[in-house]
Amino acid sequence: MMKRFVQLLLAIAVIGVVLAGCSNDEDTVTIGYFPNLTHVASIVALEEGYFAEEFGEDITIETQTFSNGGLFMEAMQTNEIDVGTVGPGPLLNIYLQNPEFHIISGAVNGGAVLVTSEESGIESLEDLDGKRVAIPVIGSTQDVMLRKALQEVGLEATSSGGTVEMHAAAPADTATLFVQNSVDAAATQEPWGYILETQAGGELLMDYDEFAWGEESTNTVVAARSDFKENTELTEQYLQAHKRAVEFIQENPEEAQQIVIQHIQDLTGKEIDKEETAAAFSRLRVTTDVNEQVIQEMADISLEAEYVDSNDIEGMIDLSILEGME
Repeated sequence: MMKRFVQLLLAIAVIGVVLAGCSNDEDTVTIGYFPNLTHVASIVALEEGYFAEEFGEDITIETQTFSNGGLFMEAMQTNEIDVGTVGPGPLLNIYLQNPEFHIISGAVNGGAVLVTSEESGIESLEDLDGKRVAIPVIGSTQDVMLRKALQEVGLEATSSGGTVEMHAAAPADTATLFVQNSVDAAATQEPWGYILETQAGGELLMDYDEFAWGEESTNTVVAARSDFKENTELTEQYLQAHKRAVEFIQENPEEAQQIVIQHIQDLTGKEIDKEETAAAFSRLRVTTDVNEQVIQEMADISLEAEYVDSNDIEGMIDLSILEGME
């Protein structure tokens, strides 16, 4: 049933591409990202003016923000955005239906944790048997990471009851679910994991370096549509700005954190605690690297979960322009 539902959503999205056509002006590049810490490279590149400098005065830069990868990929399919940062899970789910979207760089590894509620009584992965775990959305990167972790102890996740029940909820709502005892745990990205610990009595079951693939867990990548990627000049300009942002963050972590705090506050009106940001930042690694083996395993798990009909992601990862710049 879930497989047919996912296929229906993907089919509708593919039809949207055909109907929408190419809507973006050739002199405009629209960048998509999420207003959270795992998209720090996009935020820094915008705030430090790297995109503006690399694209030059002839290109107008527009941006769109998203709350989850499904919405990001829907916008990419309908040509509302050209390029940006997203989790690999949603991208590969769409790629296997419509191979017009590619990973062209890494962005963040780690940055995701598994947190349990105070009342759950969970002390190990095995204790998740029969429990309810919050994830950002079905088919998300954290969904796949949870399945990977559960495989290691012989448990199986399902979205509709069973061994471990998954409950899709916006990360910002997870603290409330903890307080209400509506879920027993959460597989989530930062800073929400730290917020669960400090504001909702959560306990860290698996830190970023233990959860799923540990420090090699690919949380965020740079995704681009094929027609954008085929414009080598624009793609190289984007990647130059992205690389500059990654290097800036690596060399100036405290300044980068302040940039993210201010950016999210300006964008959402919500104030982010400096201590929360620093703690969450310590759980992620900003990089341009992509671990292709991890991405392939994600595709394998998505196939086992019946989100997709194939795990053949050949051609999805194209680092040729990035590697040509080095």
